[in-house]
Amino acid sequence: MDTSSRDDFVIAIRSAFLKKGNKQRFSLIFLIFLSLIFLALTKIDFKPINYIKISIREVVYRSSFLVSAPENYLKKTYQNIQSHFVIYNDYFEIKSEIEKLKAQKNVDQFILKENERLKKIIDDYVAESEEIVAKIIIDKDSPFLRSLIVNKGSKNNIKLGMAVLDRSYLIGKVVEVNYLTSRILLLSDLNSKIPVIIEPGSFQSILSGTGQDHGIIQYLKENYLIEESSTIYTSGAGGLFKAGIPVGKIEKNELNKENKVNFFSDFSQLRFVKIKSFTKDTD
Repeated sequence: MDTSSRDDFVIAIRSAFLKKGNKQRFSLIFLIFLSLIFLALTKIDFKPINYIKISIREVVYRSSFLVSAPENYLKKTYQNIQSHFVIYNDYFEIKSEIEKLKAQKNVDQFILKENERLKKIIDDYVAESEEIVAKIIIDKDSPFLRSLIVNKGSKNNIKLGMAVLDRSYLIGKVVEVNYLTSRILLLSDLNSKIPVIIEPGSFQSILSGTGQDHGIIQYLKENYLIEESSTIYTSGAGGLFKAGIPVGKIEKNELNKENKVNFFSDFSQLRFVKIKSFTKDTD
């Protein structure tokens, strides 16, 4: 092939590429121009363009839904399977807890029956009357007398010696009964003395009132070691109250060596009290 033939071939290839480049440039310019026209028309309320936009949106939304449907289905299926296993495990845990509670309930019922039987043996089993809720109408507060007057009396089956409680805490006893009213002697009264038991240790003693907002433990042997914050309960001795009614906690006083008792109830804030009796069960 001579030199002139090679030059003609090169020129022909260049012409072809130039023509192709012109077509590409033309296509790009056409697309840009078409896009500008479309964007301009979108700013105008042009119904055909609006229909086209709506159609495009519908196609996009439907396509997105169809494309995402398998993924959403797999995700939901996985979550359902995972939730099933969680519920399955929770079921067995709850079932196990129920079985434990049933077993514990049987043990508790046995202990209660055994406790009742033992109390009958030691003649310390009591029957409780229904609670009578009374409202405080007079508070007789003096340095020596700590008593309350309530609006319930013999008309409401109130009797001498009945226990008076604030919630589940003992606060005193009925010492005077009239037809419509009764007088309550508080544990803080100077004349109040009740048999109590100190826990831990199960030490028997007497709780005496001081005329103030606390009581003191008396007649306790010196060799008994009372812990700080020991709890005071009624002992049931003498048949005055049933055993086990919470009264207060001991606060050690190193200055005068007294075993001061802080009552669980604040007697100055009482508005209503519960009155009930405890009698020996003869069944």
